[in-house]
Amino acid sequence: MATPAAIDKQPIQKEPTERQQLQKAIEEAANDRAALVKNLEAFLKKFPETSERPQIYRALVESSLQLRDFSRAVDYSERLVSLKPDDVSNTVLTIQLLNRYGDAPGYRRAVFYCSRVLEYVDHTPQTEKSPRVSVDDWENSKKRDTSSLLLVRGDLYQKLNDSANARKDFEASYALIPNATAAERLGALAELNKDLNTAIQQYARAFALTDGTNGASSRAELRKKIGNVWRLARGSEDGLGDYLLHAFDASLTAGSAAKPARNPEGKEPYDFVLRKVSDGSPVRFADAKGKVVVLNFWATWCGPCRELEPLFEKVAARYATKPDVVFYALNCDDDESLVAPFLADEKPKTPALFADGMDRLLRVNSFPTTVILDRAGKIAFREDGFDPDGFEKSLSVAIERTVSAGITPASNAASSVTPKP
Repeated sequence: MATPAAIDKQPIQKEPTERQQLQKAIEEAANDRAALVKNLEAFLKKFPETSERPQIYRALVESSLQLRDFSRAVDYSERLVSLKPDDVSNTVLTIQLLNRYGDAPGYRRAVFYCSRVLEYVDHTPQTEKSPRVSVDDWENSKKRDTSSLLLVRGDLYQKLNDSANARKDFEASYALIPNATAAERLGALAELNKDLNTAIQQYARAFALTDGTNGASSRAELRKKIGNVWRLARGSEDGLGDYLLHAFDASLTAGSAAKPARNPEGKEPYDFVLRKVSDGSPVRFADAKGKVVVLNFWATWCGPCRELEPLFEKVAARYATKPDVVFYALNCDDDESLVAPFLADEKPKTPALFADGMDRLLRVNSFPTTVILDRAGKIAFREDGFDPDGFEKSLSVAIERTVSAGITPASNAASSVTPKP
């Protein structure tokens, strides 16, 4: 039995500091975003008033977006707005999230945030301009930012059935910088109000300016809209061609035809149809429903992607006889002509597909990125970048966990993610 003196000499175990516990939560998650969310939320529950809240909220927003848990991303982005109302970049992100995934109360909050950012941009003094930026460039940048924010606020007003304020914002956006999105929105409002002549004028402007980006429709879509309104107003399409040419010549900027986005309407992985790099034949992701899908996002210019590929193939080879686990290497090169020659030299065994927008859906912004989709098409594992020493083990463990979990796993950290349409 220990004497009192011996007991006194025993070292006292000190509880780790708050910072040490935060570091441990991050390190234990490694590159698994689902685990990081779980660990950081547990840390916040223990230390709700921690001074690290801004950084933690940012990490939770980013990880939630990567996991497509949009309601959680909105929640933490708004918490960060409350903590740092002058953080314009986060406020703009919050506006975008509420605009896309919010409800009526969320739209109203987003309108408030838009107004606050617009006021900030309007009152930003020229003294804050970088000396490397000319006055003209600085003023043009302010115009672009204001025009874009007015478009977003106009969309929010429209969702709240406030057509009068929506029209004001679209008109103000177009007045600052003539743009196809504002013109198309004004055309739609005029068409709803049976003001066919104004609708024709605005749709023609949109037709002349569009490049199919920033929310604007393609020329093919606008051609249908203006054709329909023209026929309603004039009984036939006689004279429409000359009118459109005149609108095109009169436009201050002429949009160039953009490369059409693939799977633009895709909201879930199973909505996507990708192309084989080898021959362009389609691969319907819906055919993988009920299976575990392992994705490797890569690009020909990415050095680490070349290091990862043989490790990814070794893991894939272990599941070659298991039809309920499929592996794809999704290429994300802008110039697709580079891909086939690259694969001819490298000769990978994993089926190679063009990402065709899947990288946009899953918010892949760095390479390589590895994602596992469970049998319900939800993200069960995600790793941005990779550790050559631990990649095979971490990926294999994640695959086994996902395979064993079934369609509605209770222990899967990502199983609660339910993306909104």
